[in-house]
Amino acid sequence: MKSKTLAAIAVGAIIIGLAVFYSYSADVAKNRGKFFGDSLQTLQDDLKQIQTEFYSHKSKLDKGDISKEEFASYGKVHLDKMSEILKKYDSLQPPESFIKSVSLLKDSTQKQIESDRYLIEWIMTNDTANKIRSDELLQESFENEMAGIASFRKAKDNAN
Repeated sequence: MKSKTLAAIAVGAIIIGLAVFYSYSADVAKNRGKFFGDSLQTLQDDLKQIQTEFYSHKSKLDKGDISKEEFASYGKVHLDKMSEILKKYDSLQPPESFIKSVSLLKDSTQKQIESDRYLIEWIMTNDTANKIRSDELLQESFENEMAGIASFRKAKDNAN
């Protein structure tokens, strides 16, 4: 009788332990997911801010408020900032279901950098081929971003 009681207590302890472990694991996963989502949002906000600054300088150039050389100088700073953003994608630790969306968003940023590089080159050389390539890459960047957002939303909906 005593051994049955001990066995029942042991089984009960194991069940309680598993319940605690499961609850803890779920909380950890939830926290990791929130951290990932917050990190990705911050990265996207930083990217938007950097792009806004770049196009603000482009507008100043178009109005004649800055020279081509000043724009090109800022363009180098801009490309450096964009490259730093690109590196931050590698430090994200997305849950498995979000890997595709992060990859698409990273590809979008890479294409944006290339587009901006060709735009700067077009402004400096007036070579229309650079403008055309910039526009093509900008479209590809937009398509990747939209696909990345759709993939993110789908993964998020499936996780809930």
